[in-house]
Amino acid sequence: MKRPDERPPLFGTNGIRGEPNADLTPDFALQIGKSIGTYFKDGTIAMGRDTRDTGPMIFNAVSSGIMSAGKDILDLGILPTPAIQFYCKINRIPGVVITASHNPPRFNGIKCIAADGTELPRNQEEIIESIYYGRSFIQAAWNNCGRVRTITDAVERYIEGIMQQVNTEAIRTREFRVIFDAGNGAAYSSTPELLRRLGCSVVTLNANPDGKFTSRNSEPRPENLKDLINVVSGGKFDLGIAHDGDADRAVFIDSTGHFVDGDITLSLIVKSVIKPGDRVVTPISSSDALDEICAAGEAELIRTRVGAPLVSRTMIEKKAKIGGEENGGIIYGPHQYCRDGAMTAALVLNLMATRKAGLKELVSEIPEYHIHKLSTDRKVEWETIKRGILGYASGMKTDTSDGLKIFLKDGWVLVRPSGTEPIIRIYGESRNMARARDIAQEYQALIDGIQEGASAL
Repeated sequence: MKRPDERPPLFGTNGIRGEPNADLTPDFALQIGKSIGTYFKDGTIAMGRDTRDTGPMIFNAVSSGIMSAGKDILDLGILPTPAIQFYCKINRIPGVVITASHNPPRFNGIKCIAADGTELPRNQEEIIESIYYGRSFIQAAWNNCGRVRTITDAVERYIEGIMQQVNTEAIRTREFRVIFDAGNGAAYSSTPELLRRLGCSVVTLNANPDGKFTSRNSEPRPENLKDLINVVSGGKFDLGIAHDGDADRAVFIDSTGHFVDGDITLSLIVKSVIKPGDRVVTPISSSDALDEICAAGEAELIRTRVGAPLVSRTMIEKKAKIGGEENGGIIYGPHQYCRDGAMTAALVLNLMATRKAGLKELVSEIPEYHIHKLSTDRKVEWETIKRGILGYASGMKTDTSDGLKIFLKDGWVLVRPSGTEPIIRIYGESRNMARARDIAQEYQALIDGIQEGASAL
């Protein structure tokens, strides 16, 4: 029998992820629900989910476990993850979200939310894991088991909360023409409603709940947004917006049909809100453009390991107003300390309205850096891959705080095992777009070679 410290962690970078009826079974979800219900001392727990077909199965299993521990469930229904987090924050109750965010539809997940609306920190996830492995569940008597109550106003309160953070009149005056791609995800109705209340003329794509994401891949990358890009390129729209499956991220297409990378969006918003003495928090995967922007604005840039919960908790600890990741996940502290796609969309519209400028013009003010992202299947242990890369990059400056970041003369490369999928992620950055691509491809080929060599032994 394994000792507790040898037991594999259940929570990854952003909750528990798995394939339903494979590793994420109803039995497992039930036991996790019992563990969560035992851990949380609050008598009521909010729950919601994204649009995945397996959502009801996992939701029901987790909620049954929670109720068996004597806790009541507030069922918020299908909502963006940040809307569920906002409900937790304003009501000071913990929550659970059934989602796999941007992962393909065959995956699902379980994410725990603290009563302040942020994801649980790792040390609290470890307590839930200990309860699970020790089977030390609370078993309520039959007359003390929890019950379910349906909540219908969570999305309304979320939209109102976002609108309080921006200059609604300035945005309405511009009467922006916006096309929104929901990707069949959880924000299929909430983000269009927000945009309409902000005075936008809205056209939607894939704004129907489809748990198989048949319209496009859930991750909002350029290759998955060809329809959106093509429509915006027609010249009739001021902005294109797309979310991932649970809408905690947003990416943008400018009026010419150009895809705006998430790191550029983060840089834009940081540049627009910081003041001297402010702190900005972002992972080591984000662009060096932020270093220049923060230096020019006399703000302090704090880098963390990759993972939205780490960024959020560091922002709270350091009293930072703004932070986020290079993938379009912006965290705006005055609203809430979590990634929020709809809040990000409102902030971009607010910037365009108050500056009286298009997104393309605003982007031109950001220092030019390019990040090229690739991935490859992980076939051997990470330590084997890491040793091989260190041998290849011998003598170069490195950062091992999260994966392996290697600093080159004309950029950097970051290689790290994904915390949500069985893949290795590769980020290459340079001031030159072609060079960023070459860096990422070079290390992708290197990793594939290391894995082939190790597998042959």
